[in-house]
Amino acid sequence: MSETQQAPAALVLEDGRVFRGSAYGAVGSSLGEVVFCTGMTGYQETLTDPSYHRQIVVQTAPQIGNTGWNDEDDESGRIWVAGYVVRDPARAPSNWRATRSLDDELRRQGVVGIAGVDTRTLTRHIREHGAMRAGVFAGSAVGSAETMLAEVQAGPRMAGADLAGEVTTQRSYVVPAVGETRFRVAALDLGIKANTPRMMAARGIEVHVLPVSSTIDDIAAVDPDGVFLANGPGDPATQRDAIELTGTVLARKLPLFGICFGNQILGRALGLGTYKMRYGHRGINIPVIDSRTGKVAITAQNHGFALEGEPGARFDTPYGAAEVSHHCPNDGTVEGVRCLDTPAFSVQYHPEAAAGPHDAAPLFDEFVRLMDGNR
Repeated sequence: MSETQQAPAALVLEDGRVFRGSAYGAVGSSLGEVVFCTGMTGYQETLTDPSYHRQIVVQTAPQIGNTGWNDEDDESGRIWVAGYVVRDPARAPSNWRATRSLDDELRRQGVVGIAGVDTRTLTRHIREHGAMRAGVFAGSAVGSAETMLAEVQAGPRMAGADLAGEVTTQRSYVVPAVGETRFRVAALDLGIKANTPRMMAARGIEVHVLPVSSTIDDIAAVDPDGVFLANGPGDPATQRDAIELTGTVLARKLPLFGICFGNQILGRALGLGTYKMRYGHRGINIPVIDSRTGKVAITAQNHGFALEGEPGARFDTPYGAAEVSHHCPNDGTVEGVRCLDTPAFSVQYHPEAAAGPHDAAPLFDEFVRLMDGNR
């Protein structure tokens, strides 16, 4: 066991609850919103997903790190989580693709974590009291409970957080189509994952990934067959420019597809409100029902905000009629919207989830059909 893992650590919640353990990853301190993820696989995808920016992630699966870390499965150029909480870290990775341990990578990137936590009790606490501000303190950063709590309570809240600009690409780049180029898409990077343009490229789409600050003129310069709104972190109500841009795209009747944060951006452009969920949806086993067909898909999700609306409801927008196309049977939350008079739709879940499940992957084919039908 490394010296880092032997150092004391504490997870302090803003309601005063303290969980003790040992350091896992880097020593020091880090603040964020504590959330739990129920995925039993795919921790590397979770850690490198920009949507988790400024969040302390609790893994509910008891043993983490068995497959180590490799150089192929990153969803972005770095780990984005603010902190990491696990119960039983693997002593050594055991996978032919691993190039180093998870602990080594957390330390290399300066991510403060804690191990040995009763994550079952912690998860139940978050479910009962909601996601909240928290702090991970490891090594010499561990102080008195009062001092650590004061630091946590002085930290920023997720509601009202404008974070997309902190994770977006700084310059445009192109992911070429695999084989013949059939379509060209302008993708607004609100926190895009690497597998998203990869899955579009596999369908003959040339993807132009644009910064979140892009204008309609920047999109027009791509001469796209469609526009894509990516996933991302923070409060969707802060994305006024992206919402206005989406409205302009809708007015021009360009085919549009959004996922996760992009679903919330499209929903707000259509006139729906958003709200902060109690503890959100984060995992890879969340059911979603298609309101038209009744078909159920098991999906990967990561969001703490949701659109207001009722399952299957139709509503008027400045761009014609629209409907709530998908919902979650667990809590009735909106999981997708579809425009009826303009070629646009979005979902709250992740059809690009590299770690699975892959029930929703055909949504990229639906986007292709939408662009093909608009020609």
